[in-house]
Amino acid sequence: MPSTRELVSVGVITGAHGVKGEVKLRSFTADPAAIASYTPLETAAGGKIEIVKLRPQTAGFIAILKGVGNRDVAEALRGTELFIPRARLPEPGENQVYLRDLIGLAVWLKDGAKLGDVVATPNYGAGDLLDIKVEGRKDTVLIPITMDFVVETNVAAGKITVDLPVDYLDGEKP
Repeated sequence: MPSTRELVSVGVITGAHGVKGEVKLRSFTADPAAIASYTPLETAAGGKIEIVKLRPQTAGFIAILKGVGNRDVAEALRGTELFIPRARLPEPGENQVYLRDLIGLAVWLKDGAKLGDVVATPNYGAGDLLDIKVEGRKDTVLIPITMDFVVETNVAAGKITVDLPVDYLDGEKP
């Protein structure tokens, strides 16, 4: 099994659906239905999960998984995160990056001062964010991944440059 660093999360099983073993599935892929094309998927424990059939639902998909034939087995999969090896993903296009590739990059302010390092790239519903461990601070800082804040991203050089408003890092700001 590839190391965790080489695995990319592409979805999660959110619960059981019905009594025949179907599961509710949320996809993290750019085209949500494309998750089925990456089957077999891997679990964090190294297990394999194959999507046999996928149909849209309001909050994601209903999936039939190979070897899952009843509600108890489907319910036991609740919360299972689904991964694929990074090597199975196509290379990002020009001016595109995989959010996973930003984790660990150094973040620099536009004036040349180092701000910190990216520890995560969460999305709480309003858009993707850089979660940055700031040098000299206990907390992290969230910065929106938008052209207003992110000036340059150079994954090969291991560097992100941001332009923050003057008081962004002060007081109660995120």
